[in-house]
Amino acid sequence: NVRKNVSDIYYIFVGRSLGYLGGSVLGGVLFDCMNAALLLALSMLATTAGLYGIPWCKESVLLTILMSVIGGSMGILDTGGNVLALNTWGSEAGPHLQALHFSFAAGAFAAPILAKMALGGSESEELPGAEKTNQSVLKSVPTASAASTTPALKDHHDEDFLWSYIIIGTYILFISIFFFFLYSKGSSARDKSKASAQKGMRAKYHWPLVGLLFVFFLFYVGAEVTYGSYVFTYAMVFAEMKESEAAALNSVFWGAFALCRGVAIFGAAFLYPGTMILMSLLSSAASSSALAFFAHYRASLWVGTAVYGASMASVFPSGISWIEQYTVVEGKSASLFVVGAALGEMCIPASVGFLQGRFHHIPVVMYAAFVTSAMTVLLFPIMYKLANAPRENDLKEVSDSETRAALLSNSRLTEDEEDEEDEEDVREWNDADFEVIEMNDKLKNSLMDTSHKIAGDSPAEVSLQPHLDDVLGNSPVVAGGSPGRQNGNVDWEKSE
Repeated sequence: NVRKNVSDIYYIFVGRSLGYLGGSVLGGVLFDCMNAALLLALSMLATTAGLYGIPWCKESVLLTILMSVIGGSMGILDTGGNVLALNTWGSEAGPHLQALHFSFAAGAFAAPILAKMALGGSESEELPGAEKTNQSVLKSVPTASAASTTPALKDHHDEDFLWSYIIIGTYILFISIFFFFLYSKGSSARDKSKASAQKGMRAKYHWPLVGLLFVFFLFYVGAEVTYGSYVFTYAMVFAEMKESEAAALNSVFWGAFALCRGVAIFGAAFLYPGTMILMSLLSSAASSSALAFFAHYRASLWVGTAVYGASMASVFPSGISWIEQYTVVEGKSASLFVVGAALGEMCIPASVGFLQGRFHHIPVVMYAAFVTSAMTVLLFPIMYKLANAPRENDLKEVSDSETRAALLSNSRLTEDEEDEEDEEDVREWNDADFEVIEMNDKLKNSLMDTSHKIAGDSPAEVSLQPHLDDVLGNSPVVAGGSPGRQNGNVDWEKSE
């Protein structure tokens, strides 16, 4: 469209990658301070504008800008999709994250087939003598006979080219409108309140854990893209397969990858994310070892490729679900995960390609799969150890509970001491009451002796009897109190 070779406009892909990284970082910041549905709607609207503008772009600089805009909006989308899923479903986001990433695998699997169906006819109508490379086709000067047929073929090709971008852009436009509708309904207010309520769940080693997961995703996504990009070349050069067999081997890898991502949607409803990661890492280690050391056997190559693709399927969504169990995943954290994946996608395939060009007789791609698999196997136990470190809030709760237990034990001791003091007071009062009773008995005996000395039924006896009854019979002696002693003293004074 811009009348240049792909090798001469490599900066377009660099601009797209840089836009993707910038969009991932910017999205991580923006998702913490604005509505998620609105941000996703705006990013997809920018993608639509870029897709609509690409077919009409005739300058490479303008094309680079449009590709950078699309890359930035895609970075925002990848970051925001994971954050929105976590904020919406929380601890139950595992199957939803698996479905989100399965949609990527399904699209990546179906897009080349649909593109081949849409553009395959025009490719077959090219001049029979023309070479298939971009350089020879674009730089060659058409002859007089070719000039008469080329415009018709070019117009037909441009029409398919144009409608492909319009259809994809319109599809994304509808999704953007749907997110605007969600924003108008205020759907993300509840999500943001839920996310703010989880702020206290941050792990003790939050940022070291995020950094290790950044490196983990860098190796994982780098290994995934590297093997998917170079397995066709490996099959042609080292395994000496036919082109159709090499294409089938490539399809086995991505087919197993997409299929297992679909199965992982249901597996996430029954298995913990950590269990799924452990199963994937063990399968990846076994299959990459077979590919690195036994790939010269055809059976090992086919089976190892299928198992390796299946083992890579659920790692990324399971990793995000796993870390969400131990700490709160904010926009900044999710952006680091996406940036790590993007860096792995750019750096590791480029490094493998460079080394493969230097060492032609060594299957670098297979050894790269083994090394990256070993790195992920080593990183996960370290992350697990950091994730399970007790948080400061947990330590505070433990200390508070111990303090409460100590206070309760002290209060029980105090209550026991008070009970003992009360019992001693009761015993003292009872002893005092018994002394009063003995004193009353002595008083009674002395009065009875005096009464016997008085002869007959004299008026003194009559007057003395009520007084005796008051002293002995009506004196309210209570075992646990002082009124009995006080009344006894009063009666004693009266008797005197």
